[in-house]
Amino acid sequence: MKRYVIERDIPKVGTLERQQLKEAAAKSNDALRKLAPDIQWVESFVAADKTFCIYLAKDEAVIHRHAELSGFPASKITEIGKTIDPTTASQVSAMALKD
Repeated sequence: MKRYVIERDIPKVGTLERQQLKEAAAKSNDALRKLAPDIQWVESFVAADKTFCIYLAKDEAVIHRHAELSGFPASKITEIGKTIDPTTASQVSAMALKD
């Protein structure tokens, strides 16, 4: 499966209480069950007026379908090609070891 970042524009989402976020997660999980095994929610980051969600999915179409079923907009979908982190700077490539 491919990895995606989904940006969801949801006004005032950052002000939601714990119980409201729990209910939103349950609603998303219901939609995910209907679309399994083609999609998996990894995690989400909640900001003032939007969320940034990390998903594994077969393709963009299944992400759009999840948005329809859950009622949460998929304002922008970006496929993640590669990842880096602080340890990337210290990694030695296998090709360099051969030289």
